[in-house]
Amino acid sequence: MITIEDFKKKQTNKVRLLGLDLGSKRIGISISDGNQSIATPHKTLDKTTSSKLIDELRLIINENSIKGLIIGNPINMDGTLGKSSHSVNSIASNIEKSLDIPVCLWDERLSTVAAFKLSSQLDTNISKRVKNIDENAATFILQGAIDYLNN
Repeated sequence: MITIEDFKKKQTNKVRLLGLDLGSKRIGISISDGNQSIATPHKTLDKTTSSKLIDELRLIINENSIKGLIIGNPINMDGTLGKSSHSVNSIASNIEKSLDIPVCLWDERLSTVAAFKLSSQLDTNISKRVKNIDENAATFILQGAIDYLNN
């Protein structure tokens, strides 16, 4: 896994990036535009086997000309790495070994909460907010990373 600083050195701002929110039950996916200015929700996958996830990611990467992957890292509020973070790190390592694009972890503290609050301000009903929370969290993660990469 590379750091966000190394990721920035390897990327140009004219490529699309993929963002992942690796939840315990579902995986949220978002994609940036080619200029890396806007992240957009793409889809939510049910968490299954690692090989099925890799196959789905390969398909999305090929269909959308993705050149980098940002994965949300659920660091504890005190900055320590807990059980969830260790699990994400393990999955991210498997993804990195299987795909031929740079993979970077991004601190995702409060991304799900922020995505839920933001969607509540958009006058969306609660069932739709819950249904889309994972891909919205992935979008929040990816947007934070591309904002950092652009500054």
